[in-house]
Formats: sequence, structure tokens, C-alpha cells
Amino acid sequence: MIRVLLVDDQPLIRSGFRALLDLEDDIKVVAEAADGQECLALIKEQLPDVVLIDIQMPVMDGIEATRRIAADPALAGVHVVVLTNYGMDEYVFDALRAGAAGFLVKDIVPEDFLHAVRVAARGDALLAPAITRKLIDRYVTQPPPTRAGNGLEELTSREREAVALAAQGLSNDEIADRLVISPLTAKTHINRAMAKLHARDRAQLVVLAYESGLVSPRNS
Repeated sequence: MIRVLLVDDQPLIRSGFRALLDLEDDIKVVAEAADGQECLALIKEQLPDVVLIDIQMPVMDGIEATRRIAADPALAGVHVVVLTNYGMDEYVFDALRAGAAGFLVKDIVPEDFLHAVRVAARGDALLAPAITRKLIDRYVTQPPPTRAGNGLEELTSREREAVALAAQGLSNDEIADRLVISPLTAKTHINRAMAKLHARDRAQLVVLAYESGLVSPRNS
């Protein structure tokens, strides 16, 4: 059973998502919150698999709540998916940097929404290659500052290559084709890189690749 926590300051939005999720036999909404602070109060009690959280809310916004969830080792198994009305708006990149596993636009079709919840619960990448490319395109003129002490020295040359390709929007199968290795080996390289860089998921790995200077928007 996939346990979901809904966080949105609009009751109508929450009720709509809840009605959709409650129809599924393998998904259960365990709690609802109207802001990030209320979310943090509930999350340790409920330990959901997936938190669906709005970005802009009173008291505490979704980005700050995501940052606090990602920083808590006790919540390592919680996957945060941010909700937005505007697609690639200015807040999405901040949410991914804070530790979100991905994002969904609120007008997503029900089938894709349910699929996304299941993907997030598995811990798989919620950022499809097409979305990653859009992210790159959106921020091509405003890359984040390079961080010092990024941990790249711990990566093998093959792992660095795999991460760089993932940051360009390639799937594991595409990375395997490019590096002439098996998809399983490509996945292993990505997973080991995530462990070494302390990235919660593939979305954060992509962000770290840009922040570290491993890749830059102009050569993606």
C-alpha cells in the first residue's frame, strides 16, 4: 500500500486529489495538511511514502518544507513531489535543489498523475528525460553558482560520464547505448554516484551535476 500525504492550502484541490487516489486499491491518503508547517507536524507520525506538496502556501511554503524533509535522515524513505500550476516556473528548480524527487503540474491527466505517484513511491526518477531537457532549456541563461567541495573526486570516470549524460536528460537505456554498456550497468553507475554525492534521487543528482560544474547548460 502506497501511503500519501497531501499538502495544499486549497481544500478543493486536496479533495480532488484525494477522490482520485481513494479509487485506487494500492494507494491510501493517510493525512492532509494546509501548509508546510502542518505537513512537518504530520509527517513523522504518518511516515508516508509520497508527499504531494504545493509550492506556494502560507505559514511555510513547499520549498522550505521539502528542504527540511530532505535534511532529516529519519525521513530518507519519504519522496516529495511538488505541485505547481505553472509548469516550469521559477520555483521548480528551487524545489528540486531543496530535495524534491520531481514535480507535477496540477492540470495533469488522472492516468499520468496516478502513474507518477507510483513511480515516486518506488523511488524511481520522476523526472522523465523530456522534463529534464525542459529544465535545462529553462535555466540555460541562469545556471546556479558552482559549489566548492562537491564530492566529484569520489566518482570514477565512468560514474562521472553517466552522471553527465543523466544531466543532459538521457535515460538509463540511452546512457547505456552512449557508453556501450548494459542498462543494468548504467543504472549501477547512477545509483553509486547518488550514494557518493548523497543525492536522494535522480532529480537531485541532475541538480548537483550543474551545481558542481560537471556539466553546464551551454554544453548540454
